Amino acid sequence: MSDLQQRISDLAQWMLESKYLVVFTGAGISTESGLRDFRGPDGLWTRRDKGLSTPQQDWSSVEPNSGHVAIYELQDLGKLAFLISQNVDNLHLKSGIKPELLAELHGNLTKVRCTECEFKMDRVEGERECPLCGGKLVSTVVDFGQSLPAKDLAESYEHSQKCDLFIVVGSSLVVTPAADMPRVALQAGARLVIINQGETPFDEQTHLRFSEAIGEVMPPAVEQLKALIAKAS
Repeated sequence: MSDLQQRISDLAQWMLESKYLVVFTGAGISTESGLRDFRGPDGLWTRRDKGLSTPQQDWSSVEPNSGHVAIYELQDLGKLAFLISQNVDNLHLKSGIKPELLAELHGNLTKVRCTECEFKMDRVEGERECPLCGGKLVSTVVDFGQSLPAKDLAESYEHSQKCDLFIVVGSSLVVTPAADMPRVALQAGARLVIINQGETPFDEQTHLRFSEAIGEVMPPAVEQLKALIAKAS
């Protein structure tokens, strides 16, 4: 058995054993859908720092990929306790993730929120007033320097403290406070798994590390998990 296959088998076994599994995703999970990440070899910020142009993203036609689907299948299997995402691309919700199991720390391009009562709704062309209180509707996307949404941030800390398995999927883990979550999980005694092609500040603390593409890891790990669940039943 190759080293990759062994690590995938270990991940599937840990998923099976987990009583409270939390997944944390960054821009890397969406690269296989055609979106650029930020700090990868051809990422938006990597290009900017090299003085290269940063092409506009085409968000309209983007669809979830096998990595998103694998996380949805964890939900379908009853194994996903919570999902924390740094992404604004709406692909987790598009894949079928339940809104109550998802914290979108940096917002969502397809959603707006009321500045008065914090009500969130789908973006509707021309809609500027909250249907509940009449307050001003603004984008949920968090710009640099803005505070993260309080509810999503609080839920992220809460679930990270409760988890026994924390899986990072496609994040360099350098943007705080989002990147605090692995530390919270480790302090709670959780196993830490990182699937990311670039280095992270937590590489020496992780219990299982993958530098391979997400599509090579998450889908086969979930398939093995299904087999383990079937065998145990």
